[in-house]
Amino acid sequence: MKSKDDAQTWAQQITEHMARTAGIETDPATIDALFTPCTGKNGETASDDRYILMYSVKSSVPRAQHPEVVRKVRDMLTGEGLTVQGYRETVDGKPDALVDAFHPSSRYLATAETSGSGDRMYLRVITPCLLPPSEEPSPTSTS
Repeated sequence: MKSKDDAQTWAQQITEHMARTAGIETDPATIDALFTPCTGKNGETASDDRYILMYSVKSSVPRAQHPEVVRKVRDMLTGEGLTVQGYRETVDGKPDALVDAFHPSSRYLATAETSGSGDRMYLRVITPCLLPPSEEPSPTSTS
């Protein structure tokens, strides 16, 4: 169980850790936190407000440094128990970097990748399906 605020704070901490590890700065103006309902494999949804958070932030990094950034992030993520599911440093001999890694027990996905044709890098965390804490009933007076 995790509140949406707690999930967003947690995702932000992960992307900040990725950025620090790679020696890059993120742009807080580019933060995007998208909460979507959980959908089962047959399209079903629960009525208990379960959600997935897709959290991202961008950074401006000279494109020639993108491969180095994803190497550093990859090494940090694997050192913390994540499994790399996708990795590249170039496409057609030009910097176009990506690392996708999955945490087997917490089941979140962390990504660092080239974004578009400029110097942008994109850091993203996608949570598994999370359940917000249930609201506690208000205490009632028994006088």
